[in-house]
This record gives sequence, structure tokens and C-alpha cells, in this order.
Amino acid sequence: MLSGGGARGMAHIGVLKVLEDLKIPIDCIAGTSMGAIVGGLYASGMTAQQIDSTMRSVDWQEAFRDAPPRRDLAFRRKQDDRNFLVKLPLGLKHGAILLPKGLIQGQKLQETLRQLTLPLANSTDFDRLPTPFRAVATDLETGNAVVIDKGDLAIAMRASMSAPGVFAPVESDGRLLVDGGLAENLPVNVARAMHADILIVSDVSFPLQPRSALDSALSISNQMLAILVRKDSDRQRASLGPRDILIEPILGLAAATDFTAPSTVIARGEDAARESMGKLAAYGVGDAAYRDYLARRATREPGLPPIKFVRVDAQSKRYEKTIMAEMQPLVGKPLDPKQLGKDITELYGLGNFETLDYSLVEQLSANGAPGEDAGLEIRARRKSWGPNYLRFGLNLEDDFQGNSRYNAAARFVLTEINELGAELLTDVQIGSDPKVASEFYQPLDASRTWFVAPSARIQARELSIYSKNLPIADFRDREAEVDLDFGRNLGNWGEIRAGYHRTNGATRVRYGDPDLVEQQYNSGEYFFKFSYDRLDNVHFPRGGQTFTLQWDANRTNLGADISSDKVTADWLTARSRGRNTILLWTSVGTTLDGQFKTNALPEFYSLGGFFNLSGLAPSSLSGPNYAVARAIYFRKIGRGGEGFFEFPAYIGMSLEAGNTWQHRGDISLGSAHKDASMFVAFDTFLGPVYLGTGYDEAGTAAFYLFLGRTF
Repeated sequence: MLSGGGARGMAHIGVLKVLEDLKIPIDCIAGTSMGAIVGGLYASGMTAQQIDSTMRSVDWQEAFRDAPPRRDLAFRRKQDDRNFLVKLPLGLKHGAILLPKGLIQGQKLQETLRQLTLPLANSTDFDRLPTPFRAVATDLETGNAVVIDKGDLAIAMRASMSAPGVFAPVESDGRLLVDGGLAENLPVNVARAMHADILIVSDVSFPLQPRSALDSALSISNQMLAILVRKDSDRQRASLGPRDILIEPILGLAAATDFTAPSTVIARGEDAARESMGKLAAYGVGDAAYRDYLARRATREPGLPPIKFVRVDAQSKRYEKTIMAEMQPLVGKPLDPKQLGKDITELYGLGNFETLDYSLVEQLSANGAPGEDAGLEIRARRKSWGPNYLRFGLNLEDDFQGNSRYNAAARFVLTEINELGAELLTDVQIGSDPKVASEFYQPLDASRTWFVAPSARIQARELSIYSKNLPIADFRDREAEVDLDFGRNLGNWGEIRAGYHRTNGATRVRYGDPDLVEQQYNSGEYFFKFSYDRLDNVHFPRGGQTFTLQWDANRTNLGADISSDKVTADWLTARSRGRNTILLWTSVGTTLDGQFKTNALPEFYSLGGFFNLSGLAPSSLSGPNYAVARAIYFRKIGRGGEGFFEFPAYIGMSLEAGNTWQHRGDISLGSAHKDASMFVAFDTFLGPVYLGTGYDEAGTAAFYLFLGRTF
């Protein structure tokens, strides 16, 4: 039997490897928390070596995150992080703000366990597994231990490991289940109830710390939990008989949350088991008997059938059209776990679900008897803190010379307005650039391929005019804008949009020559935009690329002051090796026919500021044509991001070349500004924070404190 202990529980694998080396048959197995994970995988028919390989190959940092990798998100969800909003959405229901039930909902962990146990999804009686198995969880309402001996193996393992406050509880048979270590961390009684006459116990419980180590709130909290867990463990250990064997791997202060060194922890389990080889060897059997034991385990492993149908359970009906549009192509084909996992990840990437799970089921015949056809049942659960959400954000830029910009924002999102997944998104922003904007996004089909998206925006901003990097005038600009977009999603990697865009603007001089900027301006245009996004992280990308290309056709018969055509493009690619990353980033924009007013500053392109010619003041260059290229290097420093609450830190530099030009024919490298920057940065919960300095070849310099998205 295998105790709980978080990451320390990987030592159980080493114990099982030694038992296999000694040819000791295991008649039944019981486990708690991580012991239930290891025990459940062994009970499913995996060997200790296979479990070892699996644990080493799992990306545990990813397994303990809910969101899929950014590349796998729906394209619309990728656009959510192209702002400065924090990553955690709060739920809104009946005027109250709701929080998730845990820091982690457990989708990734559940999917990992599902993939590993998929062949046994129909095995509802754990006594019929290749090795009989029990998992121990805790009833969150009563605090009593719950011994799981039937049902879904993956869910049983997941429930047993649901540490309260970290993982969301698992609902099963009307009960909320959490980590079994709270009620019975060392399930000796459970193993005896399975009629095991000799117990081999592997205990990786966290040891109590001496007074000298109790020097922080965290260490005291951990000690309190260890005391509660060990009280029951000590009682269970006291019940062991003379023929039972207790194995205690020496793990020191190895943290229950540190999954970064599985090899070391597994080896400690092997070492501890080998120290007990004198006792263990007495229970080994001969080669023939052990071969028979392995054969019995192997013959009880079912195969993967072809998929004859896909259905959703009763609680998933609101998502049936969307799920069936994604999963129907699997019907009539042999079950491919990798493709199934990819499809589930894409569905989860829509952002609607707290959990999205599935199982193999049999179709019932007309008289209710089990049939021969196997299929998939999908279980989608809406976010318990949704379906309406609230997000906050903060943006700050300061050049330490009296110029600062700040914005605080809130986003209200109403989702699942209809069965096709319509959304209403509203942004409210205060600060240097106050704004109110709203977009109604309506998919036109269940696969969400086509959509319409009308929107409106009212915004104010500061417009400063510079001469030789010094401000000579300042204006306040106000705009009202409406859009009617029609588009097509290109998988989860791209999008095409086309539509009509109308803007009315007005400026007010704060100081300087009022004739430098037109007081009223209007645009009315058709536009076309192609977007590609396979970037793995929008804050500090390690790989992938993004590309956008947009054409705007202003026409006087649509309300524009002047007819003109503008084309803009932006391309960024990231490449990494080890802790080092290089970004190549290019942006260009041009007015094709050259028709523009010389004082049409609000409609011009602008450059200057961090990563946009870092040695110049923000937006100090403007014109109807621009181009800028950057090469940015950054290196991750320290161990930030490897724990739950640590922030990754980076140092880096950039080389930049670019300018704005009055005429497209003037664009040249010789007339471009050459700039550079150096920075230190942190990827915080609020977003990336930069402290940097920039230099221009003309001798100007700038310093920055920057909070918000840069790429």
C-alpha cells in the first residue's frame, strides 16, 4: 500500500521496481493521493518501469496548469491576452463576484490520467482491474475517508489527489471529494479490508520539523498539516504485524510540490526498498510462477475499440452542437488517443469549461442490454464561477522625466448568450487614455468557423508633438468609432476579417500651436485583415510567430475626409535555446496614394518609446509612412516560475532601426534612427514589468519603468 505525499510519492515507483526485480506478486494495491496515482497506474496493468518512464516524461508544470498551451487556444482566446488584463477572470453571478474552487481545476491532470487509463474506461469494478485497487479520498462535507472501489479509474485517482485550495474538488456520486491524505494518508485498514494477509507499506509522509525550522508562516502551516496527517498515519503504522514490511524512503525536506527531480525521488524509493531486501526476498516466487502472474495481468488488459458513435451526457446538452462539430470526425475510425486528446484540448481552449472529460461507453440495444458498439461520451462542465466574468488590469509607463502614462481597466464578458456561443465583451478604462468599448461576437455555425462582430468604441488620448525629441505642443484627442466585421476563423492559428469601419474624431489644444493638428477629422473605410498567431507566450515568447496584414480603404462616399489606401504589416518570430531567446520583430505601414493632410496627426503612424526606438520619447515621431525593425535578446535568470508563486525574471537588450517618413520614396536605412536598449524584466501576475534604458544614435537617452504588454 502506498501513502500520500505529493511529489514525494514518486518514491513509490522505486519501491515497485524493486518488488518486480524480486519477483514478488502484488495481489492488491491501495493508495492515497500520489500513492493512488502510482497505485492506480500499476493496477491498470502498467509495469513499474512503464510508470517510471511516464512520470519522467510528464511535464508536471503543464499538468498543474489548466489552460492549454497558448498555441492550442482558440484564436479568439489568444486575442484576450493582447492587452494588459490579469490572467485570472472573476465570475459574476446575481451581482456577486465568484472565485474558482481551487487555484487549479485539474483539467490537464485529468486528461493525463485519462490518456493513461483509457483502455480501462469501461472497468467500473476495481476488483476486475489487472490488479485489484482502492483509492482513498476525503468527503469535503463530513471529513470522512471515502474508499473508492468502483467507477471511473481516472476520476478516482484525480479525486484522491485533490489537495483542497490547490485543486478543485471532484464531484462523484453526490459527494465533493478532496485529497485522501486529510482522512487516511496511510490506508492500512483499506488494504486489510481487501483481504491482504501480508502488507508491504511504502510511507513517504512529510516529517515533522524541529523548532529551528519553524521560522515562517508557510513552515508553520506545513507543520500543522503534517501533524494532522501523521496522527492517523502513526495509528495505522502501529497496527502493522510482524510479517508486514514498512519501507520509508529517506527524502529529507523534499517538498510535496516539487516535481522537478523525479529521478532522484524514484532512486530514493529504490534505495529504501533494497535496504529491506532481506525481508522482501521471502515473498518472491519462482520464474514460472511470476510469468504466470504477469500473464494474468496482461490478459486482463482490454484493447481500444473502433468508435461507432459520439454523444454528450445530460449535463452537457447546452454544448452539444459545438462538441459534436468537433468530435464527429472520429466516428467510424479506430480510436486514436493522441487525436482525441488534441480535439479535447481544442474544445477546452474555447474557454467555456471548468472540466471537459470523456470515457468509452457501450451503446445499449433496444431492450436495454449492452450492445457491441463502443463510442465516446463527452462530459462538459460549465465553469462554476461563470458564465459571466470580470477581469482587471493595470498599465504604467514612466520615463523618470516627468512624463508618465497610466491606465486601469475592467473587462466584462458575457458568454454563452446562445447555443452557438455568442459573447458580449465590454471594456471600461480610466487614466491617461480613458475608453469605453464593446463588441458582440456571434458565431454563425456550431464549428465557430464563420462569425459577425459589430463593435463600438469611445476613447480619449494625449497627442504630443515633438521637435528634436522635445515636446512643442500637446493635444487631447477624442474618437468615436463603430465597426461591422465579418470573418472566418482559420483553425486556432488564424483569422480573416473584413468589414466597415467609421471614426469621428476631435482634438483640443492644451498648449502650443493649435494649427499643428486638425480640429475635426473623419474616416470611413472598408478594411481587410489577415492574422496569424502561433506564439507560445505573448509576454516573453520562447517560440512561434505572429503576423498581421491589414488594408484600409478610406473613401469619401463612406464618410472619410480624403480617399486613401493604407497597408500595415507586423511580423514577429521567436527562437530559443536553453534560457536564451532571440526575437525578430518588424512593423511597416504606408499610405499608398499619398493623399493626406500634413496636420492629420491622429491618423498618422507614430514611433518612439520602449522597443519602438527606445532612445526617443514615446510617440515623438509621426508620419504617413513608417518602418521599424528590432532584434531583441533576453535570458531567463534564477529559478523563477518553477514554484507556484515565483515570478520568472529576465535580462536583455535590443537593437532597433526605424523612422517615419512623409513620402514612401524617402524610406531608407540611411535615414532611419538606430537605437538600442537594455532591460531587466519580470513576468508577474499583473503582467510583464520592465526597468530599462534606451539610447539613440543622435545622443538622446530615455529611462523606463513599464508595466504592460510590449510585443
